[in-house]
Amino acid sequence: MGDPRKLTKKYEIPKRIWDTERITEEGELKKEYGLKNTRELWIARKVLRKIRREGRRLLSLGGRGQEEAKELLASTVRLGFAKPGTTLDGLLALNMRDILERRLQTRVTKLGLAKTMPQSRQLITHGFIAINGRKFSAPSYTVPISEELGIVLYKPIDLSTPEPKAREAKRHGSTADQLAPKAPPVDAGVAA
Repeated sequence: MGDPRKLTKKYEIPKRIWDTERITEEGELKKEYGLKNTRELWIARKVLRKIRREGRRLLSLGGRGQEEAKELLASTVRLGFAKPGTTLDGLLALNMRDILERRLQTRVTKLGLAKTMPQSRQLITHGFIAINGRKFSAPSYTVPISEELGIVLYKPIDLSTPEPKAREAKRHGSTADQLAPKAPPVDAGVAA
């Protein structure tokens, strides 16, 4: 049987863990993209570093790495990180937002299937989102350009919010008419 294989980490911890500038920047990105924790951001950063590192290596090779450069450019365009016609220099200009924009959670919100990022994350994890008929439950899935138009609701769900009085009535087991304010009784014997 042997020992279980040791998996490598998908992220790298920053060298300066208490850098205020980095922490505030990461906090803003977490809020904007609805990330659960900072580790998800670090995973995206590692993907970005890998693309940039490979781009720098291929630039240093000059004409010898043409095939590898074409493959790297094709894969980044296929995943939607870069636009068609991008050069190796363009890959070095990629940033975190380019990577985070391709997450399934972000795509669901941008397509209008969810109103907010947290709602999008909840829909995905609860099995309401499918790509080309296949249910996905990972909000961090990187959606290739070819699959983007296949993102749909897997099963129907009503995302509308009920009126506040209707919610109260539902909670207390009464109808909305019973909760409406009533006019004080008018005494018929008193003439004005």
